[in-house]
Amino acid sequence: MANWSHRHFIALLTAWVVGYPTIIHADNPPAANNPAAAPIVVSGAVPDESTKNAILTKVRGIYGADRVVDQLTVGGVAAPANWALHVQQAIVPNLKTVKKGLFSVTGNNVALRGEVTSDDEKQQVSSAVQSALHATYNSKLDLKVVQPTAAQGLLDNVLANRIVEFESGSSKLTPAGTQLLDEMAAAMAKVGNKKVEIIGHTDGKGNRDSNLKLSLARAEAVKSYLVQKGIPGDNMTTEGLGPDRPIAPNNTDDGRRRNRRIEFHVLP
Repeated sequence: MANWSHRHFIALLTAWVVGYPTIIHADNPPAANNPAAAPIVVSGAVPDESTKNAILTKVRGIYGADRVVDQLTVGGVAAPANWALHVQQAIVPNLKTVKKGLFSVTGNNVALRGEVTSDDEKQQVSSAVQSALHATYNSKLDLKVVQPTAAQGLLDNVLANRIVEFESGSSKLTPAGTQLLDEMAAAMAKVGNKKVEIIGHTDGKGNRDSNLKLSLARAEAVKSYLVQKGIPGDNMTTEGLGPDRPIAPNNTDDGRRRNRRIEFHVLP
């Protein structure tokens, strides 16, 4: 859960090799055009309430309490000694600058991948993470320098605060959905032969596998419609991520509506 200043940052915090991962998902959605307001969804499993509270406190301190959405569960995992403390130390403020990222702590193994906008930013993030890690933790950092593009901004501006709409539980576009895609087709025609990735998302209701299939079907439907409008099919790829990258809580109607979305990403 746009140009890469509007893309996801995800952190997987897995207490141990058993149980479910804890995910801190900071998604700066293209619809918002305001990365400072993007929600931070924290989900997954931790061993106990104190660990949950400690992680949430750290994340809220970095991103602001009003942006953090708590979807954590407790139990089903075990943790190494002082794991909660070491994870808190690893969640450094510099992670806010990573786009399209994945930060994971599995036992005492830490990995970070994603995109930053300069070599200096890359060095700052890497140094901050490595300096914060306990001596018994291993790290693997893979940060790429990617500059935002004018083409991405053009597509972002088309979406603004709108969502490509489909009929409920279906990949059939609504009239409002096709109207928005007419505008998107006009914008994509201006970006030339750049490749665009179309990503479908669903809310968290229902079966995950079914939602993954639905999100891909919706992305494919968008691609098919844009082909009809003259955009070359070879210039577009599709992916369906189902409910895995929410940008809002799934426990409200408005949150679920926001999570059912299509994203357009101009590829490097």
